[in-house]
Amino acid sequence: MEVAIVKYNAGNVQSVQYALERLGVHASFTDDPEVLSAADKVIFPGVGEASSAMAYLRERKLDEVLTNLRQPFLGICLGMQLMANHSEEGAVDCLGVFDHQVKLFPTEVGKVPHMGWNLLDETDGPLLQNLPGTPFVYFVHSYYVELGESTVSTCQYGIPFSAIMQKENYYATQFHPEKSGDIGGKILENFLALSV
Repeated sequence: MEVAIVKYNAGNVQSVQYALERLGVHASFTDDPEVLSAADKVIFPGVGEASSAMAYLRERKLDEVLTNLRQPFLGICLGMQLMANHSEEGAVDCLGVFDHQVKLFPTEVGKVPHMGWNLLDETDGPLLQNLPGTPFVYFVHSYYVELGESTVSTCQYGIPFSAIMQKENYYATQFHPEKSGDIGGKILENFLALSV
């Protein structure tokens, strides 16, 4: 199985690579459109800032490539937010895979960024099959995706927000499965087992 991790102006790639290696999968790290298009699975990770990340994608025309993929695709954290229509972070238009908006957490919810382990409110959907325990997962984010038609699972941090999203072959998690222990490992395993 060929797995490609999208290279763009964001961090957190090594932890995703290590998590995949623990599952026996080697992934390439690339911004080559041909490699991304030919991969069996594509993972779009991210720790960074939305407007600079989108600028990198647009400069290399990766925005067009990513929105036309047909294989299973997984966005993680910033990767998920960039799959929405628009982000308040840098007031930038994003990829538009999900018809949702990305907002900054209001200060009244508590400390921002939202950081730590939280419980997923729903455990349905292909990514959440046969989890090995209570679905606590690890979050680090100041912005969140509003609830909407592509929301599969939610979490609460003062307000409810999208924790997992899905539309056709596109999947996304606001939390970091690669940092979420056995639960996160199983979520990645479930993603790798998806067929088109």
